Amino acid sequence: MIPPGDTEQPAAVDGVKLAALAALLYITVRCLNLKSSAAPPVVTCQDSAANRYLLKCCPLLSKEYTPPLLWGKNGHLQTLLYAVVGRVTAPTPRGRRKFLLMPDGATATFDLFEASSGHACGGDLTMAICPGIGSHSQHRYVRTFVDYAQRQGYRCAVLNHLGAPPDVELTSPRIFTYGCTWEFAAMVSCLCRLFPQTLLVVVGFSLGGNVVCKFLGETSANQERVLCCVSICQGYSALRAQETFLQWDQGRRLYNFFLANNMKKLILSHRRSLVGRAMNSNSSSRVSEEDLDRLSAATSLMQVDDGVTRKFHGYASLKDYYETESCVHYLHNVKVPLLLVNSSDDPLVHQSLLEIPRALAGKSPNVIFALTRHGGHMGFFEGKLLLPHPLTWMDRIIVEYSDAIYKWQSSDQRVTPAGEQWHCSSADSLTNSTAATCSPSNNLSE
Repeated sequence: MIPPGDTEQPAAVDGVKLAALAALLYITVRCLNLKSSAAPPVVTCQDSAANRYLLKCCPLLSKEYTPPLLWGKNGHLQTLLYAVVGRVTAPTPRGRRKFLLMPDGATATFDLFEASSGHACGGDLTMAICPGIGSHSQHRYVRTFVDYAQRQGYRCAVLNHLGAPPDVELTSPRIFTYGCTWEFAAMVSCLCRLFPQTLLVVVGFSLGGNVVCKFLGETSANQERVLCCVSICQGYSALRAQETFLQWDQGRRLYNFFLANNMKKLILSHRRSLVGRAMNSNSSSRVSEEDLDRLSAATSLMQVDDGVTRKFHGYASLKDYYETESCVHYLHNVKVPLLLVNSSDDPLVHQSLLEIPRALAGKSPNVIFALTRHGGHMGFFEGKLLLPHPLTWMDRIIVEYSDAIYKWQSSDQRVTPAGEQWHCSSADSLTNSTAATCSPSNNLSE
């Protein structure tokens, strides 16, 4: 005869298993955000003939962006896949490296990739690309986009952030900063001398978005040969982002730590050049051995910037550095067509910062702000279930928007209801605040 308790025990165990399974499924659904549905981007812009035309010619701005079902609705996973892998099956476009001698002795470089086919509308178009923090032309996400743009008829020029390429030695005591536009301006000047008939599409990724928008807003002369500008996943104001980057909400403090660690490694890899050349420099903004020794204790980007980065340009305080180098103070001066793209689940960019592009798009007829529901930071992977496509929504929207702008500029109805005309000068030169010598190029080594 079996005691009653023995029959109840297996039932209790089964109940615990079912409860654990249900809890696991609940956590999985919550963590992967599986209940969130795919949706079109939320677009903010003024109602004008130009914007109506652009929205009609850019179906990606009105169609659902569909991330991979099992993980693509989690902004952290999108961001981590971008950070760790970059892109899947990334091609390796071949180009030529250009060297730019800057007035302060720095050697900037950019890589030039010719179009692999003619543009559908027959234009001579060049994409001037500024990548994200510490990036250069050989990063997988850059290679993927360049290959796609080439096949769509665009010549591409990719700025290599000063100090980022491991095979280019520093020739002055500084590396790239949050918003220094000197190297990008020199690249644009060189492009306009090399290709006097070309129109420029200015593209910035993350930190690069801040650089290109600031560059365009610094002087109207910088916009004369620019067809349009696209900024992806930038934060607009480093000063306002500073406090949010120290919060644990959405894990930003953890991302902050890893970004700071990467910056420390990059800076310290140039220790000999930074210190040695600073000793022989007449500049008052120098980084000392003691500054670099203290850098190892930094656990946030703010500590890295305060201890070292701001000193490259002689800023007296971290506040001065962030205020001066943020594009938020220059965006209102940009008059060329401007597409600003962000993701709602970007763990690096706080929601409060998105009020900046939203307000700008509401009052500037040349600005469109597109906010996707999913995509993370620089992810925007697409796919049905698990495996993402090699090409992302981000890659496609840049080209689609640029094509639409070129078609609009080529049409007979280029004047907006407000009476403003988007115009690209056919002048043979572009005036910039920073001059540079453009030296002969070398073939890029694989």
